[in-house]
Amino acid sequence: MSKDIFQRLQSGEAVSYTDPQHFQISEAAARTTKLLIELNATAETEKVRQLWGEISGEPLDASTMIQIPVHVNIGKFTRIGKNVYINHLCSMLDMGTITIGDNVLIGPKVNILSEEHPVNPADRKALMVRPVVIKNGAWIGAAATILPGVTVGENSIVAAGAVVNKDVPDNTIVGGIPAKVIKQID
Repeated sequence: MSKDIFQRLQSGEAVSYTDPQHFQISEAAARTTKLLIELNATAETEKVRQLWGEISGEPLDASTMIQIPVHVNIGKFTRIGKNVYINHLCSMLDMGTITIGDNVLIGPKVNILSEEHPVNPADRKALMVRPVVIKNGAWIGAAATILPGVTVGENSIVAAGAVVNKDVPDNTIVGGIPAKVIKQID
């Protein structure tokens, strides 16, 4: 059996918008959008958890809180741990996979991106993905952006407004554009 477009992307293939399977991305995104419209229109915590479970394919732990509105393009490639707090206006592009560990804090207006395009202008309409991992105990400050392929280490802090394009070691504070190490956490 041949791989679907998501498997091909996650195995490292760059996929053009003219690819015969590209419609699968649009179909998955449309399904997620319908569920997000309902999710972002409710103030009921349990309804948010239930709808997130439909989007991601996994139930959201009762200890985890997602503030609305939240945005995700596909959803089934995002895994969220226990005791996580995701503040409003978090936006996730997850075709490359996003893994959020336990006890993570994500501030408002955070962008978590696992998708990118080639640098060469002739190939730029192709899509490439790399996984993002946010390890246990991390704190992502307001309006920070986590770029494709980045791992944010355990207990680390990403300062508000930072753009993270490289891995963040455990127990480290980073900030700036691009993010640089500010100090180690004792």
